[in-house]
Amino acid sequence: MFGKRLVHLVTLALLLPPLLPAAPALAAAKPTAVGQCVHTTIKAKESRLEGMPDSGDAVVYANGLYGVSYERVPGLRTARAGDRVKLCLTSVPQDCPPGDERGKTFKATDLRTHKSWELPDAEHMCGGA
Repeated sequence: MFGKRLVHLVTLALLLPPLLPAAPALAAAKPTAVGQCVHTTIKAKESRLEGMPDSGDAVVYANGLYGVSYERVPGLRTARAGDRVKLCLTSVPQDCPPGDERGKTFKATDLRTHKSWELPDAEHMCGGA
């Protein structure tokens, strides 16, 4: 009897974590060096320009990072708010004006769909418009 109950408790413990909301650490972690990856969730999927679905795609991550494209992004099409993603910093622009942090590029992999996309964090690179 005890052995059977223990098996049920272990099974339940293994199944519950994916059902729980993202931990605060997932929401706050940001990669800071090229090649570094973190886990976060998708907070929202949007069009690049509000109310204009053909203006491109944008994604807001729970850790505060943002990705944007003038085009429709195939890997992002099936992603949903709440999906867990692995988010990796892939490039950082060089020789930017002081205080202009735009232009970092991040690769995201949706852990539900296993599809990936790579987007910059702004529409323009540092020093641009």
